[in-house]
This record gives sequence, C-alpha cells and structure tokens, in this order.
Amino acid sequence: MSEYKNIIGKGVRFLSSNLDNDQAEGQIWYNSTDKVFRNVISLSAWSAGANLSTARNGIASFGIQTSNVAAGGSPYPGVGTLVEEYNGTGWTAGTALPGNTGMGGAAGTETAGLVFGGIDDNPGNTNSINSTREYDGSSWTSGGNMGNERSQTSGFGTQTAAVVAAGFLSTTTTTANSESYNGTSWSEGNNANNARRNTGAAGISTAGIMFGGGPPAAPNNHSEEYDGTSWSEGNDLNTARLMSQQTGGGTQTDAIAFGGNIDPPVSNATENYDGTSWTTNSATLATARAAPGCGTSTAAIAVGGRVPPNNQSLTEEYNKSVTVITGAAWASGGNLGTARRGIGSSIAGTQDAALGFGGGSYSADTEEYNGTSWSEQNNLGTARSFGGSGGTQTAGLFMGGQFPARAQTEEYDGTSWSEQNDMSIARGRSSGCGTQTAGLVFGGTAPPGPGLATEEYDGTNWSNGGNLGTGRYDLGGAGTQTAGLAFGGSPPPNPTTATEEYNGTSWTSSGNLNRARRFLGGVGIQTACFAMGGGTQPGTTTPIANVEEYDGTSWKTAASLATARNGLGGSGTTSAGLAFGGDTAGSTAASNATEEFTPESSALNVKTITIS
Repeated sequence: MSEYKNIIGKGVRFLSSNLDNDQAEGQIWYNSTDKVFRNVISLSAWSAGANLSTARNGIASFGIQTSNVAAGGSPYPGVGTLVEEYNGTGWTAGTALPGNTGMGGAAGTETAGLVFGGIDDNPGNTNSINSTREYDGSSWTSGGNMGNERSQTSGFGTQTAAVVAAGFLSTTTTTANSESYNGTSWSEGNNANNARRNTGAAGISTAGIMFGGGPPAAPNNHSEEYDGTSWSEGNDLNTARLMSQQTGGGTQTDAIAFGGNIDPPVSNATENYDGTSWTTNSATLATARAAPGCGTSTAAIAVGGRVPPNNQSLTEEYNKSVTVITGAAWASGGNLGTARRGIGSSIAGTQDAALGFGGGSYSADTEEYNGTSWSEQNNLGTARSFGGSGGTQTAGLFMGGQFPARAQTEEYDGTSWSEQNDMSIARGRSSGCGTQTAGLVFGGTAPPGPGLATEEYDGTNWSNGGNLGTGRYDLGGAGTQTAGLAFGGSPPPNPTTATEEYNGTSWTSSGNLNRARRFLGGVGIQTACFAMGGGTQPGTTTPIANVEEYDGTSWKTAASLATARNGLGGSGTTSAGLAFGGDTAGSTAASNATEEFTPESSALNVKTITIS
C-alpha cells in the first residue's frame, strides 16, 4: 500500500498547535496537544458584502471582485445614470453615466471599462440603444456606436477588444448577431448559433463563452464558445436559466455562472465550467435572484438584481479558497427597556459600555449597556430629546435638546446626572461629540439657523467655536473637540451629503456622503466613523438601513443595519460599533432594538479527520 507521502509528495506534519497560515490545499498534520489529525481543504462559498446604496437591477457590472463598477440599471427614472465602485469592502459613488442605461452589456476593468447597448435614454421608453460609453475610473466618454441597437445583452473582453452577442433588438425580437469592438468602432461578426437574450458571458475577445438566456421568455441551458471568428456549441448548463445581463466571470476554460430566472422562480445555483462541461457547485447565493456580476471562477461578485417584484441592493462575494470568510454584519443585542427615537448616546463609549438617555416624547430615562443587556439608571434632570451628546458610560454629556429648544447641559458620573452651565444658544436637533471635559456641540434649530453655530465645553464653561460651512439640523456627529466630524442633516428643504471636519478652530469641507440623509446616528472618530440609518426624503422621516464608513477622506458603503431606522443612538468604533433605539416607520414606531457590529473576518478552513 502506498503511503500518504508517496501519493501527495509530502509527509504528515507533527505539530503542537494548528496551522495559522494558509497552506496548500490538502495539507494534513497531527496535533499532538489534542491528539487529532486535521487538514486544510478548499471551500467554495458566497458571503455577504456591503450593500449598494440603491436597490436596482439591469446593472452593467465590470471589473473584478475587489475593484468593481456597477453602472446604471432600472427602474427609470432614478438609477439609470447611477454609478458605484466597489473596493472589496464597500461601495462609493462614481461619476454618473451621461444618460440612462439599463440592461446593457459591459467589459473591461474599473479604470478601463466599457458599457454598451441597453434601454433608451428617455425614461419610460423600452427601446434598445446602440450607444457605447468608456470609463477611465473617473469620467465617461462616448465610443463608437454598435451597428445594432440592443438590450438585455452581455459581452466579454476589454475596453479595446470586446465582443457583444445576442440580446433584444426590440422589445420582442431576439438576435444571434455578434459584434466586435477595437477601442474605436464596432464591426459585424459571425452570428451565434442561437438567437436569445439575457445570457451570461465570460472570457476575452478571442476566447469567450456565452451561456443561458431565452428566446424570448423560456430559459435555456445552451453554451456557445467564441474563438475570435466563429461560434461553436459547448456543453449545456445543468440549470436552464435567464441570466441577468452581464452575469458570469472567468475565462472560456474556467468560467462561473450564478443565479438567474428559471421561469418563473429565481435561482441561487452556481455552476463552474472547465472548458468541457459544467458542474453544479455546492455553494449557492444566499438570496436567489437574477443578479449581475463578474470576476473570476475563484473570486466573483453578484451585485443587486431582482427577486420579483422587488429590486435588490445585495452584494455577495464568491470565493474558492482555504479560508472561511465571514462578512461584516450587524447582529441583535439586548433591547432597550424603553423604546424611543431622538435618543442621546455616549458616542465616545464602547460596544460593551454604552449609555442611552432622553429621547421619545421628551423622556428623562437613562439606561446603561454592558454588552449584553440594558439596565435602568437615574433619570436626567430635564426630560428632552434630539440634543447633542458625547462622553462615555461613566462620564456622559447631554447638551441642549427640545421641546422647546433648550440650552441646558447635564453631566453623568456613572450614577446620576448633574446640571451644569448652560450653552449660550438654546438649540434642538443638534449634534455633538467629544468628552465630558472637552465637548463639542454644533448645528441644530438655533439662530442664525438652521444652525451654523458651534460651541466648545471645557467641563465648566461654554465658548464659541467656528461656524459650520453648511448650516443644518438633524445631522450626525462623531470625534473629539479638536477633531470633530459633522455629516448629513437638513439645510431645508432637502437632506444633504455634506461632510465637514473640525480642527478645534474651524470647519472644512471633506468628502460627501454617498447618500443624503438626516436623523442619522454616528459612532467613531474623525478618521474612522460610521454614519448609520436616517431618512432620505425631504419633509419625511422614512427610515433606511444603509450604513456608510468614513476613512478621513471619503465615505464607502458598509454592512447595513438589520433594522432600518432614524433618530438612533450609537456608541463604539467602526470595528465594534453599537446602534440602538430610533424609529422604524417615520416617527410612528419607536424602537428598542440594539445591534452590534462585527467586521469581516477570515479563518483557515481546518477540518478534523479523526479523534482517535
């Protein structure tokens, strides 16, 4: 009998602890401490990524998993020009398309991308277009028009060597036509063997593959391979499906297909192609849907899509590796004893030592969080909501609040609140940050309103600071007295994306939020902050679950809250944040929910072979 070493080429290692770094697939060792054999195996799995800022389908997706662009989409009007860029962790706003584009094809990379065809630029129309748009990572330029107007199409290749095939020539007519792009103009190529639309695709201009689709409604499982000149039949997919256009990744001999419509339900199935046949993968999308996406056979991304009748903002990442990736997520913590919105919070506190106070219909209630549950403490001296707050669980600070607008300041010592000197300006719906002995309050419903004024607190007295550049109320805040951060809020009538940094003397504008919002929560510091939830509409407070993360320069989309809400409190950091309270239905449904944030992690996929 052959030994393991003779078969594999390496012996079984004898170790006192488990491996803590990636090893070759199939590595086996004996752990002498717990007396078991273990091995490292590869794992194929989809994991949650940060959501798009806006739910949509019909996206043109190009790039790779860690450098991806989601361009355009439907429905119209609203998202047809929207562009977002993904860095493997979160989405940021990209330069908008010059015209509405949905259900078009794409090719290339984040800094050299191509979007072609799709739906008519005029909102409400369903006619196909022949326009081509090139992206350099910062701006769009027009390329040569295709010879045929088409939508619900796919493509493969690069910005200077791309292929488009199939699609709808109109709302009812499918085509087998293909065209090639040389970076300047399109030229007619040989027809594919099957007329269809909503295909997936992968590869390069001289070695591509097209799969799935339908003529025009029922899905099929056909695959066709392209050699730069002609199309030939390949082996069929195991699951017939209408792909969301621009779905799939990899090469002609190493491709991946995922999701799609299987008439009428949606699929979560993943298949891999080895150049000869398709194999169904055990890894499935967490949410079955027709989802655009791209990447490679070992590192793909699925973006947005549709689960009828709703469009999706979901992002999922596919990885085949020897590590198990757990996506960043918010998970339920212990509920507040009293549900409320407009709650004050210990922004400088931690995930397992937080303070929540005031809020609701002008409550004086105070609660402490220990990482598991909330406990009732002594009340505020003055009941109020929507004030500025800061400090920690044992050294809390509450500044102003309403109704009416108040100038009162109270300090918490871990047991009780005490009245301190008033601010010079009475204000409600403001924000704050800092500590009990170095506090900062800014914005709010205060003259010369909406609030421009900033005040600084030294533990005893207040003094005037520099005015905000954008006066506003219902804004978020984080940081310290000498490194503060203000973001979002309402300079009537609309919510804003404006972000400003404070240096202890003056405010300066910085990178805008990706999504305008008010009544939002904040945690963290000036260079590492979460903007959580809030409302996006003028004059209303319909809550959202979206979270954005600030790195001191720009905002990116982070893992969403499990519960959409506005008027919430927060504590902790961007690696261990806490969100609590708020309103889940536009000022009519106060929440007691608490959520705790855990960042993305990875661990070696170690399996026990035997315990004997």
